[in-house]
Parts: sequence; structure tokens; C-alpha cells
Amino acid sequence: MTVAGFDGSGGAGIQADIKTASALGCFSTSVLTALPVQNTTGVKSIYPIPVTAVKDQIHSILDDIYPDAIKIGMVHTSELVETITATLKSHSNIPIVFDPVMVATSGHQLIEESTILTIINELFPLASVITPNMDEASILAEMPVITIDDMYLAGEKIKKLGCKSLLLKGGHLKLPKLTSLYFDEEGNVHQYEFEKFSTINTHGSGCTLSSAIASYIAKGETLLDAVAKGQQYVHQAIKHGKDVVTGKGNGPLNHFFEPLKLTKHKIV
Repeated sequence: MTVAGFDGSGGAGIQADIKTASALGCFSTSVLTALPVQNTTGVKSIYPIPVTAVKDQIHSILDDIYPDAIKIGMVHTSELVETITATLKSHSNIPIVFDPVMVATSGHQLIEESTILTIINELFPLASVITPNMDEASILAEMPVITIDDMYLAGEKIKKLGCKSLLLKGGHLKLPKLTSLYFDEEGNVHQYEFEKFSTINTHGSGCTLSSAIASYIAKGETLLDAVAKGQQYVHQAIKHGKDVVTGKGNGPLNHFFEPLKLTKHKIV
């Protein structure tokens, strides 16, 4: 189940989540949290969804199609965070992947400042893993995150905020390879490196990564393997979409470069 915002251009948000889950052989249900007006060039405005409607959507899905994993994306108000966490606290058996969407690929800030503390206090403890990028890590750790050393320090600071584990994405590092760090529940740090591509088609990459990790968890992978396989999927999706022109700005990934069939699963 994806709990996230809308993207009319189809590259990010709920649309990216559904495409990712489908490509990985999962069935995705969805809960809409906000209606951003955006395209590949950026976010124009954001229309809120009533929190009661969000709560009702979650209950409706949980009553019928109980998820094996939940991905949470755009939650841009404190009231929305509190509503989601209050609704999900009684379902602590479901792994949650939280992508703390604060800054879009285009650089637009998508979250209210007052919401950050509520996210840390309410949502971090529920999540199995959070997946901030460098800009979001900078906000959470209250420090510049520019180098790999900064990532290690910021990751340790964010871990102390109460999250169980976090994958810190280093897409903007000026290094020969894309580098990310996974801080696991036991205190270990796993470093990943991937080939860099010359492309502007990275719109929705964070949404795609978090939903890929959730999809692999839903398929029975351990959290560590889901983190590794989720990153590999995004890497390949960027590779196979790097030369495709969609829109006038940051284009989307190619989610269906190697789609899998929907796997059988018994509804309980």
C-alpha cells in the first residue's frame, strides 16, 4: 500500500509507486495524501486532501486488501502525519518504508517547516527504514551534507532521532560513482556504489526507490536485501530511461525495463 501524493505527469508520487510495484510483480493499493500540481519542470502548487478522507482511505484498504508492506511518501502537514500514525499504530506488524519527501528533484520544498518535528516524533518510530536524500538529510541533521564524510555524520545524527534504520542517498555527491549508505538496526553501515549516467531523467527516483524497497519486502526479502535490490532496480530504471525525452524538464525513469508478472498471493 502506498500512502503518498499525486503526480499528474506520471513520474513521481503515487503513479511512480504503482508503476514500481507492478514492474516488480506486486499489486499496489494507494492512499492519496495531497494533490500537487506539477510536471517535469516542477511543482506549481499543492492542494490538500482532507485528513478524514486520508484516514477513511487507509481503513478501507486495510479492511479488504491487507498489505505485506507500506510505503509512505508525501505527508506535508502535522495533522496529516498524526492521522496516518494514529491509524497505523494498531498495525505494527506491517513493515513501513518512509520516504521523507521534503524537496523535489527540481529543488522545490514540498513540506511545511512545522511538520518536520511531528514526523520525527510520530512517524520515525513506526518506520522500518527511512530513505532521505542529501537535501532531506541536511534538513533532518541540521548540517550541510556535501561530502561522503558529511553523509556518515548526518546518518549517525538522524539515526539518533529515533528511526530504526535509514538509507541515505548520495546522488548529488561529486564522486566518480553514485554512493549511498545504509545504517541498519544493529549499528552497521553498508556502503553501495553504482555507475553514474549523464541524464536529467531522475524525476521520481526517490519515490521509486522507497516503493521498490517496500515491494521487495512484500515479496519476502529481508530488509537488507530489499534495500540492496531496490537500489539496483532504480539504477537499471534510470539506465534504461536516460535517453528518453518526456516533458521539458527532469524526465521520469523507465519503470518497465524488465517487468515481472504478478505473483500469486493469498488474501487473509
